[in-house]
Amino acid sequence: MKKMKNLLLGACLMMTSSASATDFQPAEIKQKMASVADWQMQNMDNIPVKFKRHRQLRSWVNGAFFVGMVKWAELAETDKYYTWLKSVGEQNKWQLGDRKYHADDHVVGQMYIALSDHYKDPTMLEGTQQRLDFILNNQSESGLKWGTKSAHERWAWCDALFMAPPTWAAMSAATGDPKYREFMVREYKAATDFLYDEDEDLYFRDSSFFKKREKSGEKIFWSRGNGWVFAGLPLIMEQLPKDSEDYKYFAQIYNKMAVKLLSLQAEEGYWPMSLLAGHSYKTPETSGTAFFVYGFAWGVNQGLLDREQYMPAIKKGWSCLLEKVHDDGMLGYVQPIGAAPGEAWADKTIAYGPGAFLAAGCEVYKLIQTDTK
Repeated sequence: MKKMKNLLLGACLMMTSSASATDFQPAEIKQKMASVADWQMQNMDNIPVKFKRHRQLRSWVNGAFFVGMVKWAELAETDKYYTWLKSVGEQNKWQLGDRKYHADDHVVGQMYIALSDHYKDPTMLEGTQQRLDFILNNQSESGLKWGTKSAHERWAWCDALFMAPPTWAAMSAATGDPKYREFMVREYKAATDFLYDEDEDLYFRDSSFFKKREKSGEKIFWSRGNGWVFAGLPLIMEQLPKDSEDYKYFAQIYNKMAVKLLSLQAEEGYWPMSLLAGHSYKTPETSGTAFFVYGFAWGVNQGLLDREQYMPAIKKGWSCLLEKVHDDGMLGYVQPIGAAPGEAWADKTIAYGPGAFLAAGCEVYKLIQTDTK
C-alpha cells in the first residue's frame, strides 16, 4: 500500500511544472497566473461534498479567491476576468453571506467594492454598506474566548483578520466615511491583544490553541492561519493614508511578522503547516506559502522590506509554488478547509489557494518588472 501511494504521488508530481529561470520573466509569470485563474474559474464547484455549503459564490472559500482574482484582473491584458467577476456579483445580487456578524461572510465584499470602483457603479457596494451599517448600529458584546456561542460575532479567530477588516477599510476609502475604519481598527486591536503572541510574533488560530503544543513541545502556529493575517495586513494598509497612526499600527505588526516568517521558511521554499515545528510537517503546503510570498513581495514593492534581504525568500517561495502547478493550471498541495496544521496532497486544491497564488503572482510580477527595466 505504501509503495502504491508513493507511485501515485510520483505520478502527480510528474504532472506539475518545474521552475526555471524563465519563470521569472514577466511574460512567463503572467502566463502562469492566467493558467491558474482559468482553471479555477472553470472548477468553482470542486469543493468536497462535506463542505458543499461553501460552494455558494458568496462563501469565504470563493471570496478569498476573488481577492486574488481582482488583483489579476487589474494586471491581465483582457477584460474577461473583470467580466467574469461582475457576473459573479450579479449572481450574488451584490449581497454578503447570510450570517450578519460572521467575518467569513464579509470577505466577498472586498470584491464588490473593488468592482464598484472599477465600473464607477456605487450600487455594487450598497449591500455591503448596509450590512456594515447594521453591525455598527447593533454592535456585538460577545467575548473573544473560542467555543462560546457568540464568538463568531467578533474577530475571535485569526482567519477573520483577512476576511473582514480589509472590507471595512475599503468601505471607508470608498465612501470617505471614517466610521468603518474606526470600527475596524478598534476590533482589530482587540483581536490582536487576544491572539498575538509577542514572544513569537505570530498569531494563535484561536484561544483553544493557547495551551496546546505539538508532540515535540512547540506552540502551534498554523501556517495558513498566520497567512490569513499576514496577507490581510497589506489589504488593509493599501486603504489607509501612509502618514496615519492607523497605518503605522498595522505596519508595525507587519514588520514584526515578516522578520519571524523569514526565519521559518523551509529550504525547499515552502512554509511548514505548523510554523515552529517544520521537522514534523514535511509535506509542502501552497496556500500559506502563497500568502507569505504575497506579503513579502508586497512589502518589498512598497519599500517596507529590504529587497536584498527578502528577495531570495520570495524567489524560493515562488519557485516552490510554480512546481505545484499542474500542466492544466490546477494548483496542488492546498491544505483542505480546516483550522489547524494537517495534510495536503499533490492532486487536491480549493479556491482560496489559487486566490493566494494570484495575489502573490501579481506582486512578484511587479518586482520582476522592476528588475527588467
